[in-house]
Amino acid sequence: MWTRVGVITVSAAVAAMVLGCSPPPSGPTVVIEDKVYTVTPTSVLGKAGIMTGEVTEMKVTERVEKDSGNVVSMAKLTGKLKLTNSSKDQSVRLVGGKIQFIDAQGQPIKVEEKRIEPTLKFSSYGGAERLDPGQEATQLVDVDFPAEALKAKKLKEIRLELVYLPSSYKEETANFTVSIGGQ
Repeated sequence: MWTRVGVITVSAAVAAMVLGCSPPPSGPTVVIEDKVYTVTPTSVLGKAGIMTGEVTEMKVTERVEKDSGNVVSMAKLTGKLKLTNSSKDQSVRLVGGKIQFIDAQGQPIKVEEKRIEPTLKFSSYGGAERLDPGQEATQLVDVDFPAEALKAKKLKEIRLELVYLPSSYKEETANFTVSIGGQ
């Protein structure tokens, strides 16, 4: 008798969990989409000391709720940075970099509190610890972008400050006098 009562109780509990404890139907689904801002031009060239740089595929993206327009993920600048050692006689070791967003008055536009200042950290490039003359390094850029800079005609330029250690690089030739056969 007690066994039958126990089986009925367990069966009732399982049925309640399966049928009665299912979550209620959820509300409307929130659709999140990427809002992409084009950066014009999408590719730029620049020179800093003995380093020549090119930033390509630049764009600013923020994630927003489609219906309400509420920002879900703050804006980020993405792109690809290619640096070339344009020196003829110096190697460099890239240490880091900082990106600044400059307004029409030449003043930096700050990122909001609780966001990370836009910096670049360089790892070894192609397994090398240095860039010899003529060598290139490519780095992806993915940094926080200030919301203030999204306003029309607010952003004038993007400044890249590089930190690198130069060292002398010499290529010398030695000639050896030789002969084959004879004396």
